[in-house]
Parts: sequence; C-alpha cells; structure tokens
Amino acid sequence: MTKPTGGEPLRARRSRRSGGMAQEAGKSWHLVLATLVLLALAIPAALLVAPGFRGPEAPAPAPAAPAWQQAPAALSAPQVLAPLQPSAPVPAPSAVAAQVEPVLTADGGGTFTGMVQDALTGQVLFDRGGAEGRVPASNLKLLTAVAALRTLGPEHRFTTKVVQGPAPGQVVLVGGGDVLLGAGESRPGQAMGHAGLATLAALTVQALQAAGTTGDIKVLLDDSVFTGPALNPNWQSGDVEAGEIAPLYPLALNSARFDPAVTTGPRPQDAATAAAEAFAAQFRAAGAGAGLTVAAGVDRSPGAAKAGAAALAGVDSATVAEQVDLMLQVSDNYLAETMGRMAAVATGRPGSNDGATAAVTAELAAAGITVDAVKLVDVCGLAMGNQVTARQFTDVVRAMTTGTDARLRAALDGFPVGGLTGTLDTRYGDATTSGGAGLVRAKTGTLNTVLALSGYVVDADGRLLVFSFIGNGLTPGAAGNKVALDRAATALAGCGCR
Repeated sequence: MTKPTGGEPLRARRSRRSGGMAQEAGKSWHLVLATLVLLALAIPAALLVAPGFRGPEAPAPAPAAPAWQQAPAALSAPQVLAPLQPSAPVPAPSAVAAQVEPVLTADGGGTFTGMVQDALTGQVLFDRGGAEGRVPASNLKLLTAVAALRTLGPEHRFTTKVVQGPAPGQVVLVGGGDVLLGAGESRPGQAMGHAGLATLAALTVQALQAAGTTGDIKVLLDDSVFTGPALNPNWQSGDVEAGEIAPLYPLALNSARFDPAVTTGPRPQDAATAAAEAFAAQFRAAGAGAGLTVAAGVDRSPGAAKAGAAALAGVDSATVAEQVDLMLQVSDNYLAETMGRMAAVATGRPGSNDGATAAVTAELAAAGITVDAVKLVDVCGLAMGNQVTARQFTDVVRAMTTGTDARLRAALDGFPVGGLTGTLDTRYGDATTSGGAGLVRAKTGTLNTVLALSGYVVDADGRLLVFSFIGNGLTPGAAGNKVALDRAATALAGCGCR
C-alpha cells in the first residue's frame, strides 16, 4: 500500500476525516435543537414581559361629546343650538325649584333673586323675586350688546381716518369709535389691534406723496363724536383709580390700556391724545424718507374734520360682533361704554352717557323686552345705581338664543364657558360644580356686594334653559356666594327634573 508523506495510509485518513465530520454534524444538530427549544421557551416569556415595555393597551376611544359640550374653539354659536329638539321634555317647575333652591343661598348677608325659563316656550321654571329690580353689575353688558347689534349691525366696523386739515400743512386724525387700536401694523386676525396706527401712518404718507405734499406736517386730533363728560359721575373714584374704567374717548389704544397684555391697574386718563401721539410717532417714522417731517406734539381740535372731507387714509376695526364677543368674554368696561355711545350716535342721539343709556333702553323695548323697572346710569354695569330684573335678563338671553332677530345670535360666541373661557375659566372646578364645566355659558357680574350670572345651558335631556341669578347686599369677599351661583347653574345642567 502506498503511504503518502506523513506516514499514514490515505484510506485511514479519509475514514477518520469522515468520522470527524459526522461527529461535528452531530454536535451542530444538537446546537440547533437546543436553540429551537430555547426559542420555544422564550416566546411565551417575551409575551409576558413585553407589555412592560409596550405600556398598557390603549383604552377604547371615548364617545364624542354632545355638540353643546364641545369647546368653543370647535363650535360656532349656530351649532350650539342646532342639535336641540323641541320634543325634548321640559323640566317640571317643582323639580327645578327642588334642585336650585337649596344651593342658591347667600353666604353671610344679602339675598339672591333668580329666574329660569324654557328657552323655546318661555315657560317659567323657577322664579324667586324675578321681577325685583337689582343692581346687575356687569350682566348689564348683555343689554348693551343688544343695543350695539341692533343699531350698528354685527358686521359694522369703525373707521379711524386721516383727512386734510383746515390749513395747509395739517392733517386731522379722526376718532370713529375704535378703542381697540394697535400701535403697530394692523392685525386682521385679531379684535384687539385689528386696525394699527403704523398701517394708518404708512397709508397717510402714500396719499400725501401721491398729492405731491412735502415739508412740515402738523397732526390735529378730532375726537368730537363723543360729547358730555368723559367720566361718568356715577362711577366711584376708587374704581377709576384702580383702572376699572377711564375717561371715554372715541379712539384709544388697547381699550385704553398702556399694554394689551396688562388688563389691570391704572389706565391712560386721556386715551385719545395717547393714541394721537402714537400715530404721530409712526407718521414721523414713515415720512422720514418721503420728504415729510412731522411737527412735535398733537393739538386737539374738535370739529377740525369738516363734514364730507375726503379721507387721505383709514383703517377699519374688527366687526361689532367680534368686539361684542370680546366685551362679554373679558367683561371690558371701556369697550362696553364705547359700544353704548356708538349705538347712541347710530340712532341720532348724542354720543354721551345719557345718549348711551337712552339708546340701550330704547333698543331693549324695540327687541320686545319689557323695560319696566329698568334704570340705567351707565352701560357697563360698574355703577351701583343701575336696576334690572332677573326676568329681563332671561328675556334677553332668550332673544339671543331662540328669538327671531338673527343679529342677536352674534352675541352667543361671547358668553364665557364654565371652566374654559373668559371670566368663567377658573370656575366650575370643584366636586359641587364640575358637572357644569363645559356646559354653562353665562355672563358674570361682580361688584363689592353684588354677584350675578345670566346665561343658558342645555340640560341632561337636551332642553335649552335660560337663567339669571342676581345677589345684592352680599358679604364682601365671601367666596361661597360665587359658588352658590355656579352650583345653581350646574343643577340646571344636570337636570332631568321631572
């Protein structure tokens, strides 16, 4: 037998190699089998452990909230009322009283009056002194909203314009009722600052350039659309000093605030001059490269804008509807007083406090609201001399929600929503009132000894109810009084009440 180099027969080497390969193969299969067994054991274990890494199973989606419970940003006013059915059962008055009476109690001194009505039929479901005249605080703004929407119209805009002055080298800034002016460029998407003085200044420069005007220009101010005292003597000096209100003029920056983001504290005492000086500064900057110089200072010159004078430039405010919504949401006293005076002007009355109160009273009567016992000494509700009944407020809210005058529907978006928006944003958060969160839509009213809440709610059966609760002579600072109002409205929201 031939021996290969290495001294081992070839056949023997082949035989030993084959045996080794077989052994190796055997070892591989054992590894494969072991791996398969481990995988078989690992898969169930992984299924048990995996949820700890995946997190809990996602919960089933919650059912959609009813239309009237959706946040206002997703819901326009007409949609609030669209799902209502006249066939929904009307609560029984005795059952409503059983729910409201125990919670509508004064904390300390004072008393509450109240009225609840079915919105569609007007049926009275609860009446505690509903015909009694009461100090209404800022609930009075609901009446002002009626007057503004009826006389001016929801789509009306106030124009702040610039016209040629009575002498060469003069321009006149004319206030037209917009007290939400911004100092900068116009912001079309906003109610506050919708019309900007920087935009007005740039348009004025363009018009003067087109006319070939150069040289020194003097700015005059005509704010004569408002007449009578700028400050109502029925307002307490402490409220003026605290910035609850300020002297009224037909043009102002930021609703007569130094800063639109700061809504408390002292206000400008001459908001018209402050706005005119801001315009002059913007005019000076815009005219610097156009051969125009603007003289220092602004002169007030009532009547300087002659009737029929052509406007060099103008900027328009947000619509009356948008301004009414802002007025109701944040309870803006200055804006309310302006709306009242502009309603007076629209009806041929003087743009004064007396004209405003007369216009509001007249428009209530024209809207079918009984004005017996109504006494108005201002139109924002800051004065203690006002008198309105809970019944008159429920009639107003009925007119807005289900009445035949479609113009009044524009006010509905302005009603604060319990726990969500406006002056109700921090309320309806405890166990006794949370059932009204997102459901109660109402105008608030707050003075030292006065609280009020008037609005509407859809009850558990889908019936639209309107209500007004007014407390007078209350113990100042008693937090329970505000909660009493919210509990009463919450009771209506949860009402089956049959």
